[in-house]
Amino acid sequence: MFQINKTDLQFKEKSNMKFNVKNFSKQVMSQIASSSILPPITAGLILAITFSVILLAGCGKKEGTTTLNMSEDAANKVYVPPGQYDEFYSFISGGFSGQMAVYGLPSGRLFRVIPVFSVDPEKGWGYTEETKPMLMTSHGFIPWDDSHHSELSMTDGVPNGKWIFLNGNNTPRLARIDLKTFRTAEILEIPNSAGNHSSPFTTENSEYVVCGTRFSIPMKELDVPIDSYREKFNGTVSFVKINPESGNMNVEFQIMTPPFDYDLSHAGKGPSHDWFFFSCYNTEEAFTLLEVNASQKDKDFIMAVNWKKAEQYLKEGKAKDVASEYYHNVYDESKHSASSEVLKTVKMLDPKDCPDMIYYIPCPKSPHGADVDPSGEYIVGGGKLATVIPVFSFSKMLKAIETKQFDGDVAGIPVIKYEAALHGEVQKPGLGPLHTEFDDKGFAYTSMFVSSEVVKWNIKTLEVVDRAASFYSVGHIMIPGGDTKKPWGKYLVVMNKITKDRFLPTGPELTQSAQLYDISGEKMKLLLDFPTIGEPHYAQACPADLIMKNSVKIFKLDENKHPDAIKSVNDARVERRGNEVHVYIGMVRSHFTPDNIEGVKVGDKVFFHVTNMEQDWDIPHGFAVKGNNTAEMLIMPGETQTITWEPKVATVYPFYCTDFCSALHQEMQGYIRVQPAGSSGEIKFSLGVKK
Repeated sequence: MFQINKTDLQFKEKSNMKFNVKNFSKQVMSQIASSSILPPITAGLILAITFSVILLAGCGKKEGTTTLNMSEDAANKVYVPPGQYDEFYSFISGGFSGQMAVYGLPSGRLFRVIPVFSVDPEKGWGYTEETKPMLMTSHGFIPWDDSHHSELSMTDGVPNGKWIFLNGNNTPRLARIDLKTFRTAEILEIPNSAGNHSSPFTTENSEYVVCGTRFSIPMKELDVPIDSYREKFNGTVSFVKINPESGNMNVEFQIMTPPFDYDLSHAGKGPSHDWFFFSCYNTEEAFTLLEVNASQKDKDFIMAVNWKKAEQYLKEGKAKDVASEYYHNVYDESKHSASSEVLKTVKMLDPKDCPDMIYYIPCPKSPHGADVDPSGEYIVGGGKLATVIPVFSFSKMLKAIETKQFDGDVAGIPVIKYEAALHGEVQKPGLGPLHTEFDDKGFAYTSMFVSSEVVKWNIKTLEVVDRAASFYSVGHIMIPGGDTKKPWGKYLVVMNKITKDRFLPTGPELTQSAQLYDISGEKMKLLLDFPTIGEPHYAQACPADLIMKNSVKIFKLDENKHPDAIKSVNDARVERRGNEVHVYIGMVRSHFTPDNIEGVKVGDKVFFHVTNMEQDWDIPHGFAVKGNNTAEMLIMPGETQTITWEPKVATVYPFYCTDFCSALHQEMQGYIRVQPAGSSGEIKFSLGVKK
């Protein structure tokens, strides 16, 4: 709809960038005037934003310029010599890919894509019999989701390197990834929810991971008119209990909320340990044309939840049992298999029955981020349509509650007066504030989506001290440990929504763009652009030493409890059970046992139970058979996996190892003969000598 000429992004010598505000504004207004498809209200909103750009441009710079500082030794700072390791692991959500990507910092090298909510034919995730249960939901088998945010498990507010959590936004789910194996260990469906967006943020000791509804939905009656939204729709926030030893997850309780859109959240720290803070927009309770109807009010809310008080009410029996069918899927590494449990009820707390559990704090305007500084005293709202960054004081919030400085209520939930909880506002920060991260020197960094920049400001004085351009339209940002009590304030990762001309073009669809900045000094300095998978929304990072020391290298074969595993090639066999044929195969460099199989018939369903019998690190084997309409399997040393195959034509089919494993990898193959349905051929199998 809109096209901005490249001449208005003028690059000067030594990587200085000037944004030509006047020409930009003329272009936008000219195109609005000539547009025949923009609704008048939308055009008015865009014009307002354009004038805001004019008014806010500069922000400490002359003539509306934002200067990009490139580090003079950027190449040296991101270069990791061959054979050496990166300083940090970085975990970046895959957005619409449904997965999670693991990168090294500062190199930006991609190490692994962890399959989570979406099937992965490369690894067999969601295709093997062992992993199919992981993607089961009350809606059936769901092979995809939209993974937005990641959060590391913590001890005393500091990442401990045990697990990382990931939210599923579309079909509401929460995943736990085990950082010993870099595999998804558990997926829990979230009932009474839609759009699990303000997730998967954790309390200081990962007692709970929260999940909040982006989309309010009807709860008591399911089939209701959409225009009954205000009367019959509600949101929920779920508190998922984490077992500190096993990591296993359980929906401990949910809290019913008014039908707003709950966007993001973060837990308190230190003095605010007992509280959780959620941003919410659409307090207008709109259900159509939200770009206009959910942007009417000057302020929406930050919702403050006293989760310790909620626990107390739960113990007192204030929660009601609500019938809700949802799936709990767990992967057992000892059996190399997943199982699903269908749960039927959940505990629901209603704020009307639980005074002093929830408070609303007004926050301008359509807040996205709700970020808590390392001290736990300051809560930062990121109002994406606001012209300031509001910073709230936890101690002032408590004082306001104590002295009842309220401005009415919403559905019985007290609304704290804005000024009573406000520490102050960051003035003229830029346009489109979204997310804030923190360093270890008392500074905050806020992404500005519309003005495509990151702004650095002092948490206590609220003074803007630096700003750096991003390319382009920055969304989330991440500092290693930047949302914890112990930031490692060396790097800033900026995840942009628009790539444009940053990389070689690849047709209409471009790679997503991330950028690495050095923030160790007074000024932010750009070091690196690197591409990412899917659409990154949020990320986490921690020192590599915290994780790599616990990394699993192999699965011990003698500890393999898979019911179809073989521990010796002497156990390899083929068995017929009616129209099912079960093939028990052992793999070792560079052959299958058995590698010749006969007696399968058209109409049979063949189960290949394949055990990788290697016990050396980095010797996976793959398995594929011609014509299989599922996927390959990638099987780690000591592991057993199963794929099914239903041949349609009588002939001889090859199968082979798909992962290059030795000098004789090409020779690692076999044949399976399929005979016509009803033929008299018996099951036969062999390796070298027929049995």
